[in-house]
Amino acid sequence: MSANTMEYEGFAARVEYSEDDGCFIGHIAGIRDVIGFHGDSVTELRAAFKEAVDDYLETCKKLGKKPNKPYSGQFRLRLSPEVHARAAMIAETRGKSLNSWAAEVIEKSIAAA
Repeated sequence: MSANTMEYEGFAARVEYSEDDGCFIGHIAGIRDVIGFHGDSVTELRAAFKEAVDDYLETCKKLGKKPNKPYSGQFRLRLSPEVHARAAMIAETRGKSLNSWAAEVIEKSIAAA
């Protein structure tokens, strides 16, 4: 995990510092539902992230809805869920889809071979 990401219960979050708000802001990455959280310290941020995931899972349960799972482990090739999650987060932090980022990485690897 890089310094700007967190993990809990199989979910990963992208974390940034907001100078305007004077706090850390996080968003759960890799799912269709939009879930954000914030904290004034790393400890508060980590607690808010865990609370956001727990609330999301509980809300889905109450609604009888399956929660979006961040990663399936498949991407036209078989990867471990950990590798899939890491690649998706790297792509997202670069403002790219997983598909376009992976294509770019593969192309660079082929050119270097």
